[in-house]
Amino acid sequence: MISHSGYTVEPWSLRETGLDLDVLSQSESVFALANGHIGWRGNLDEGEPHGLPGAYLNGVHELHPLPYAEAGYGYPESGQTMINVTDGKIVRLLVDDHPCDLRYGELTSHERVLDFRSGLLRRTAEWTSPAGRSVRITSERLVSFTQRAIAAIAYEVEPLDGTVSLAVQSELVANEQMPHDTGDPRVAAAVDSPLEPEEDFAQDTRLRLVHRTRRSGLRVGAAADHLVDGPAGTSWSAESEPDVSRLTVTCTLRPGERLRLVKFVGYGWSGQRSLPAVHDQVDAAVATARSTGWEGLLAEQRAFLDHFWSCADVEVDGDAQIQQAVRFSLFHVLQAAARGEERAIPAKGLTGTGYDGHSFWDVESFVLPMLTYTAPQAVAPVLRWRHSTLAAARERARQLGLAGAAFPWRTINGAECSAYWPAGTAAFHVNADIAFAVARYVETTGDEAFERGPGLELLVETARLWHSLGHHDPEGVFHIDGVTGPDEYSAIARDNLYTNLMARRNLLAAADTAARHADRAEELGVDDEETAAWRDAAARIATPYNAALGVHEQSAGFTGFQHWDFANTSSEQYPLLLHFPYFDLYRKQVVKQADLVFAMVTCGDDFTPDEKARNFAYYEPLTVRDSSLSACCQAVMAAETGHMRLAYAYLGEAALMDLENLEHNTRDGLHIASLAGTWMALVNGLGGMRRHEGKDGTAGTLEFSPRLPERLTGLRFTVLVQGRRLRVDIRRQSARYTMEGGNPLRILHHGEPLTVSADRPVERAVPPAPVLPEPQQPKGRRPADRTPAGTPADDGAAG
Repeated sequence: MISHSGYTVEPWSLRETGLDLDVLSQSESVFALANGHIGWRGNLDEGEPHGLPGAYLNGVHELHPLPYAEAGYGYPESGQTMINVTDGKIVRLLVDDHPCDLRYGELTSHERVLDFRSGLLRRTAEWTSPAGRSVRITSERLVSFTQRAIAAIAYEVEPLDGTVSLAVQSELVANEQMPHDTGDPRVAAAVDSPLEPEEDFAQDTRLRLVHRTRRSGLRVGAAADHLVDGPAGTSWSAESEPDVSRLTVTCTLRPGERLRLVKFVGYGWSGQRSLPAVHDQVDAAVATARSTGWEGLLAEQRAFLDHFWSCADVEVDGDAQIQQAVRFSLFHVLQAAARGEERAIPAKGLTGTGYDGHSFWDVESFVLPMLTYTAPQAVAPVLRWRHSTLAAARERARQLGLAGAAFPWRTINGAECSAYWPAGTAAFHVNADIAFAVARYVETTGDEAFERGPGLELLVETARLWHSLGHHDPEGVFHIDGVTGPDEYSAIARDNLYTNLMARRNLLAAADTAARHADRAEELGVDDEETAAWRDAAARIATPYNAALGVHEQSAGFTGFQHWDFANTSSEQYPLLLHFPYFDLYRKQVVKQADLVFAMVTCGDDFTPDEKARNFAYYEPLTVRDSSLSACCQAVMAAETGHMRLAYAYLGEAALMDLENLEHNTRDGLHIASLAGTWMALVNGLGGMRRHEGKDGTAGTLEFSPRLPERLTGLRFTVLVQGRRLRVDIRRQSARYTMEGGNPLRILHHGEPLTVSADRPVERAVPPAPVLPEPQQPKGRRPADRTPAGTPADDGAAG
């Protein structure tokens, strides 16, 4: 069993009962607060000690040159890096002139609690200064879901053993000194002091700083106002300079007295608005928050989260740790997306600077599926952001000699910024991932206005790329050559199966949507000849298959490659990319992350049950999971093929990726796609939820094929479909489907058609899983088993 002594297991919160400075960076990511627009890492209120200070605004970045040993045509010239903006969460404390730094004196107790229902981070500490003066510090922190530009802190100090003199310094700080792990001095130069001062202000209890980034030319404003409640004699003063604006509160506290400071911080940024406009924006945001008050912000936050949990909660019976982990995951995915409002969702959300704050295909393929069925109002803005970057994607396609649009592998502002061309140029599947997300969103929500507008244009431009990228051979088969699929240990391949099947869906979705909105399609220059060509390419697309082995190939010829020597690869040599050249990885049968297996998840109707079982058995011993994206995909397919014990193990890996720091890089920020993958592993995996493509009259129909592993006794979740709420309640022997209002809904249960209505819940038996030998994994790469010792394998495996 996987365990973690640092956090207690509770159903609706994450509690840290001590402070371990050795894992401070990790806990700062775990306790981060965000709303999709603002991100505050879980740094201690006093600012130090810290692992990585972090205050982020979604989209605010700096540019830097990309490194190339040799230049090449089509290489991106400029990289983008998310930067630390003005930090408004710092509240320094001095006790009888000793700074409250928990590395000194004695820390008697320290507890932090992240409450998933209130959205609050609560902290309590008792500390004795080197001079022997003891105080209790209590703080609460939030980043508002309802007032997008606002974050706030309530900070309180009381003496424990006599009268103390206090000074509290509430600050806005720009250009904080940052640690750098990168070996590239150009990146360091971009993020060291990236903000040029334009305005600083401090008066009474109000503070403000406005800066502009040096290269990207983005204007960033931060303002703060305060409520001070202290004993008689409490006083304060304000001062500012270009990079620091500070309110200092002083008082003497006697036993039984407290000093309380409430701090409202407002943020804004723009690449176009003037300094006065940004100045006024942040001031207005703070004024609104102060008018709402601390208690008002708490009430708004709780109401927002009550609604979210009523739609998104997943209840797990039988494993308290997974129950906590899935709610932790859902909460952080919401924080990454809720108020992004036409901005990207970075791979690490707004919890750290990992991957330089870039957004990848992970968003459309892992994060948006969960949000589509639980918080669809957060999905359209992300897809509109993609639409807003169409000009850059069209230009990139033209640069590559292609039609349509070529969306970037990694980006912040819409321009490709990967210096590694086999990924940055050849991973065209991101186009189909975007198109699939568009089709899924429209089909699930019925948002026709979005479909006619940005949705259709995204589908058309991505389809045009596939038609120009691929070609028909003399027999008429449509091939897509020289691409990199999801597996980054295989590059520049012919007919990557995931890419081809997803491109097929992209082409058909574009043709079907253009037919539904012929007038709008005509405006985009789409005619019958073009859509017919799309349909023809889709019908004839290559699907590599090795008949001798009876398995599909990840890409053409893949099963003929030499097998990786797993027997002589030590555990210290993972991840392989850090110990072996890509040249060696590319020419061997070794898989970094689920690729063909993920194709069976997303394009399940293209495979028979027998093919899925054989494919899964073949690729499991090759997949090393050097990516956090893999475990959730393998969990889904393990469940579908009846390997429930293995599915449960992979669920645990996805769910605990950051709580257990399994990839050893949670310090850089959370793995948002793996967190969303926890929902996939439960809902698509154990719940068996699929949406059918349309063969045999099942177009758009949801199917559930639930099964539970031995340890779990129940699983309950809600999915939103066409404005209706479907409640799914799974037990070991049966599943019950209930509509919570709305029109009846047609679904499938293990292939059986059912109609569920508000007044007629339907319950059906859960058939037993097939008995198959459990596939093996590469040596040393088996996921940790979560089934208690002595429990018989429930899938025919020896365990």
